[in-house]
Amino acid sequence: MNYFFKHDEAPIQHPEPGTERRIMAYCEPLMVCELSFKKGTASALHQHPHEQITYVVRGSLKFSVGGQVQVVQGGDALYMPAGVEHGLLEALEDSLIVDTFSPRRADFLK
Repeated sequence: MNYFFKHDEAPIQHPEPGTERRIMAYCEPLMVCELSFKKGTASALHQHPHEQITYVVRGSLKFSVGGQVQVVQGGDALYMPAGVEHGLLEALEDSLIVDTFSPRRADFLK
């Protein structure tokens, strides 16, 4: 069993232009991903059956969660319940976040 996950060994995925995702660690009930966004990047509003907590490491981003819109910055966190529509409306500067999902996102592993 692998207990350690090295940043430099995590493959980089590009789910959307201006976005880089690294799957850092996962097990059946939990997944942690690091995402970086270039200034101006946005993502489509979406929902999924996973609960999600996002921690903003650095930068400034405008998010929508359940129709509520707020700007979050380094040190802030947000919660997206399962089935609630959410998305990044705009990265206001180059930004880095850590997403945690429960259960893991099997679709990210394909």
